[in-house]
Amino acid sequence: MGAKRQILIIGAGRSATSLIQYLLDQSEKENLHLVVADMSLDLAQNKIKNQSNAIAVKLDIKDTAQRRELIKQSDIVISMLPAALHLEVAKDCILYGKSMVTASYVSPEMQDLDEQVKAKNLVFMNEIGLDPGIDHMSAMQIIDRIKANGGKMILFESFTGGLVAPESDDNLWNYKFTWNPRNVVVAGQGGAAKFIQEGTYKYIPYQKLFRRTEILNIDGYGKFEGLANRDSLKYREIYGLDAIKTMYRGTIRRVGYSKAWNVFVQLGMTDDTYEMENTKEMSYRDFTNSFLPYHPYDSVEIKLRHYLHIDQDDIIWDKLLELDLFDATKKVNMEQATPAQILEKILSEKWTLKPDDKDMIVMLHKFGYELNGENKQIESSMLIKGKDQHFTAMSDTVGLPVAMATLKILNGEITKPGVQIPIIKEVYEPILKELREHGIIFQEKEVPYLGYKSMS
Repeated sequence: MGAKRQILIIGAGRSATSLIQYLLDQSEKENLHLVVADMSLDLAQNKIKNQSNAIAVKLDIKDTAQRRELIKQSDIVISMLPAALHLEVAKDCILYGKSMVTASYVSPEMQDLDEQVKAKNLVFMNEIGLDPGIDHMSAMQIIDRIKANGGKMILFESFTGGLVAPESDDNLWNYKFTWNPRNVVVAGQGGAAKFIQEGTYKYIPYQKLFRRTEILNIDGYGKFEGLANRDSLKYREIYGLDAIKTMYRGTIRRVGYSKAWNVFVQLGMTDDTYEMENTKEMSYRDFTNSFLPYHPYDSVEIKLRHYLHIDQDDIIWDKLLELDLFDATKKVNMEQATPAQILEKILSEKWTLKPDDKDMIVMLHKFGYELNGENKQIESSMLIKGKDQHFTAMSDTVGLPVAMATLKILNGEITKPGVQIPIIKEVYEPILKELREHGIIFQEKEVPYLGYKSMS
């Protein structure tokens, strides 16, 4: 056997666990050597567990010389860095003629590299995690099949949620953080949610977003709620659905979450645009009170209930109490923090997965189409639970497709050059097939065509 093929993995965070393990499991058969590089050497070493086909390296991504040397020595590069840091890695990959894989959205700057990537016959595969990633592949597989059978797409809805598994669900919000808490706190900000419904463009401003939900049913797991993602319209062109009448993408939560979360939005606790004063000594009660009108004798609790019209016997009130928002003894203990940063700290105390907790990923697609003069609808759903704190459902659904795509590019099974996402058959068919072997399976059923009635 010749020299081992070197895969450089930059970033050894939570989502990289299943990715690294998959490639380690394949390393003997596929003649692989992994280089796992991270700012934290301990983190990288923990992920490879002293296996002979891998080494851990401490890497400061801003160290151009070290970064370039690692890329130069590799056969392919996986970047699991935060999205904003991919670009320098991408430019180095072009410089040294290496293909690259990321789970992140394609930024305009990444897209601008397309011609250079094609000129060097490289594959830059992006959006190959969960959402974006498995959502693209599972949707395109059915859309392509409907079109091949002569159907005309008239409706597409897609929802994804990272949740806590029912057996680990022990709070009134039915929610725990399964990925970056900051992204949860600031979700939906930065512009109105945009979608199209029965040919009419619809917009939901941030302050109304959490009160415009639709009820979803997942077989065997009951009711969930879906709330709109920021921009559903851009997927019309991506999925080849330019003429579609209804296009909507959203996030899944358990029923009741959004109505309670709306309290934080209306108070201003999710704002990340300014720093508050005296946050080091501020109590959780002070934090809550800072968003409420002054009153000479009403308590913080009474002021909040009056301000947002919450009855004492409303389940929302119990949800707020559960988070210790009125605790005068607990301190924020953060210097110059924004409201969103303080809220994240408060929530993290209650919503962090415990050592024995399991997470759960839920995905649901709805496809409405016309065939032989009849309107038909298909629903496709996927639900997967994590194994433990390390091999979470989030780690599996983000990391496994990244790893699979990397190996298929390395083996010449995925060859189309350029900056791309996994929406062509050459990419999605073999990866979805292999994901099924790892328990990531979509259940499909035909249902009566309902159109898009919930959000009207």
